[in-house]
Amino acid sequence: MITLRKSEARGYADHGWLKSYHSFSFAGYHDEKHMGFGNLRVINEDRIAPGTGFGTHGHRDMEIISYVMSGELAHKDNMGNVKGIPPGDVQRMSAGTGVQHSEFNHAEGQTTHFLQIWIEPNVKGIAPGYEQKTFSPDEKRGKLRLVASNDGADGSVTVHADAKIYAGLLDGDEAATLALNPARKTYVQLISGGLEVNGQLLAKGDAALLQQESQLQLAKGQGAEVLVFDLAA
Repeated sequence: MITLRKSEARGYADHGWLKSYHSFSFAGYHDEKHMGFGNLRVINEDRIAPGTGFGTHGHRDMEIISYVMSGELAHKDNMGNVKGIPPGDVQRMSAGTGVQHSEFNHAEGQTTHFLQIWIEPNVKGIAPGYEQKTFSPDEKRGKLRLVASNDGADGSVTVHADAKIYAGLLDGDEAATLALNPARKTYVQLISGGLEVNGQLLAKGDAALLQQESQLQLAKGQGAEVLVFDLAA
C-alpha cells in the first residue's frame, strides 16, 4: 500500500526569519492524522534567512539529523562541537540525557535550506553524542546511498534508532531499487525535482508512505534528490 502526501498538504509556518514546512505535527501545527510515521517523528523543511537562526535550546532522548540542501548551517552545542554543515554533509545529534545547541545562518545574502529530521530512539538515557560525515554527489548519483543506520554500516552515521536513511540523485534513465521488509514502514521524501515511486509520480516536496510493500522502485527522475527512510512499524 502506498499513500501520497502532497507538499502543499504539509503544515506551514512563516516566522519571517524562518519559513518551515512540517510533514508531521510540530509546534503550532497539529494534525491527528499526521503525528509521525513509524518511529519517524519530524521532517521539517526549513529555510533560515541570512544572519538569523535558532538560539540555544534543549533536546532530550531523540535522534536528530540535519540534511543541508543549500547554504550552510552553523552548529554549536554544549558538548564542545562548533561545526559548519554544508550541502552533502549529514549531521547526527543524539540528545540522550539532554543537550543544548544552536543553529545559525551566518552567510550574507544566502538562505540556508535544510531538512530537520527527528527519529525516536530505541534506547533512552544515553550520553549525548554528535557525528557528521560528507557524502559526495557521486556516491548518490543513480543509486541509493546509505547515509544513516543503527550500526554505522558502509560508513554511514550511526543513529541510536531502529532506522536507516538512504539518499539518492536520479535523473533521466537512472533508476534505483531497494528490497523492503513488508513488516516495516518506508517513507520517501522528494527534496527536489520529480520522481516516480512505485509507479506514483511525486513532485518537489511530496512524500510517499509505503506499508506492506516488498520492493521500492524509483525511476523517471527529473533532477530528483530523494531521501528514503526504512522504519520500525
